[in-house]
Amino acid sequence: MLAGLIFAVQDAEDRPGALAATLPFAGMTVIEYQARLLIEAGASQIVVVVARLTPELLGAVARIGRRGVTIDTVRSAAEASARLHPLSHLLVLADGLVTTQAVLAPVVRTPGDVMLVVAESEATAGYERVGGGDAWAGLARLDGRRLAEVAAMPRDYDVQSALLHAAAQAGARRLVLPDDEAQAGHGIERRRDALEARSQAVVSATLAARTGWFDRWIVKPLARLALPPLMRRHVPTPALAGAAALVTLGGLGALWAGQMTAGLLAALAGVATAALASSFAWLRDETALARWLGWLSLGTPAAAALLLGHILDAETGERTATVLALALIVAGGLGTRAIGEAREPWWGDPPGYLLLLAAATILGLPLLGLALTGVYAAVTLGHAIERLRARGLAAL
Repeated sequence: MLAGLIFAVQDAEDRPGALAATLPFAGMTVIEYQARLLIEAGASQIVVVVARLTPELLGAVARIGRRGVTIDTVRSAAEASARLHPLSHLLVLADGLVTTQAVLAPVVRTPGDVMLVVAESEATAGYERVGGGDAWAGLARLDGRRLAEVAAMPRDYDVQSALLHAAAQAGARRLVLPDDEAQAGHGIERRRDALEARSQAVVSATLAARTGWFDRWIVKPLARLALPPLMRRHVPTPALAGAAALVTLGGLGALWAGQMTAGLLAALAGVATAALASSFAWLRDETALARWLGWLSLGTPAAAALLLGHILDAETGERTATVLALALIVAGGLGTRAIGEAREPWWGDPPGYLLLLAAATILGLPLLGLALTGVYAAVTLGHAIERLRARGLAAL
């Protein structure tokens, strides 16, 4: 059983009387963002160690509880140990920690006690020293017995520090935080103004975690340009999603009217905006909106390919382009399903196919673009199926 242990003890540095855990972060509070990471990692229970219960903390805890997870607030290691199942494995998050799933996943997968660390000489403010030249980077996966050991200590011991040293003495494995993750939003932050920069870095890291070449070469550079002003102005995600939908519909309308190049470029711009908006929606925990934007990113290329085929066939009186468009849609759709989360960087996806169609149309070769993009989608599908077969054979 996997359980989460969050600390909400420290005060915010720039807001007297407020807890760092209740500072706003991307449309929620820091502790709500931490809880969401734990839930996505598989935690079915969350225990929050507190020194005092503020109205903001009580509200955040209530909202976390509505996500379907059991959540309790405690004031000591003994209370925390009593609330947790004796066989629980704990995912421990430091007070005020902001991180990403890419950082959390290796810690969750590593068996036994494990702590995420950085070199003591490189530790930033908030990273606690754990000996051996290392500092704790705010994330650990520990056996529930470590908490029971701390519960046996005097009550005036700091729970977080005592837990870390108990794990270190038990020989917990140490995972070093990759250098690039420190620039990807990971860190302990207790200042409201600095959390805005953290949220921008987290969105950028989310986009970077997508291995498709369209996201890497198109969406990520767009995010670097658009994120700072959008974050500063607190642009709501529905507004960004609405803009993506309008541009997309405008592009499809232009295609319907026979404007191939303008229509494909507008549809492409809409899909790129939808990809950016979906990252905002994920960060702000707007699940339904993120799912809708995902459908928009997948459905627009299919509709654009069909309309392009219709325009070309209307000029020639044949059905060749429509057949090619349908073949592309089938191969691209099945390939998207087969790829799942793990993919090779060169594999295609629907937004990438739309970009190739737009490029071929600009060059005056729309029919050839449909044919070659369909072949590319079929090759991607074939490689994805072979990987699935290899995994199935390995599991036997």
